[in-house]
Amino acid sequence: MTCPTLLHRPRAEESERSRLGTLLAGLRDGEDGRSQFARFVAVGAVSSLLYAVLFVALDGIGDQPANLVGAVGSTLLANELHRRLTFHAGGRVGWFTAQWEGGGLAAVGLVATSLALAGLDELAGVTSWEVQVLLIGAVTGAIGLCRFAALRAWVFTTRTLRGG
Repeated sequence: MTCPTLLHRPRAEESERSRLGTLLAGLRDGEDGRSQFARFVAVGAVSSLLYAVLFVALDGIGDQPANLVGAVGSTLLANELHRRLTFHAGGRVGWFTAQWEGGGLAAVGLVATSLALAGLDELAGVTSWEVQVLLIGAVTGAIGLCRFAALRAWVFTTRTLRGG
């Protein structure tokens, strides 16, 4: 005769799948800082990929114009993804507000990457696009941490719907 609790005991793989599902649901739907930060990093990866594609594609027009176009394009995408996915603020913060305030924060990043590229040109002369993209990635990553805190505390707060 088999013990009834053994008949209803979940198998190890079902238990692991259940935990993974719970973790993914928490990351997708959670409003805590860790869940938001995980989504922020994922959005940052996607928008950084767009930036890199634009920067490399436009490198022939010069690194500063390519940096500007890449920054604007990736910022527009990132602000919308942060509004909808990272902070679940689609019902609280309008598109224009997200672009205006999030874009203002991104302007700091544009200035920093522009200065970093200019400094690289001054110190090393002509460098490959790979070196430039790595430098921009490092600067953007550092600024991203500050941007996350500002977006979470200021732009995508849990306040009621603002303009836009």
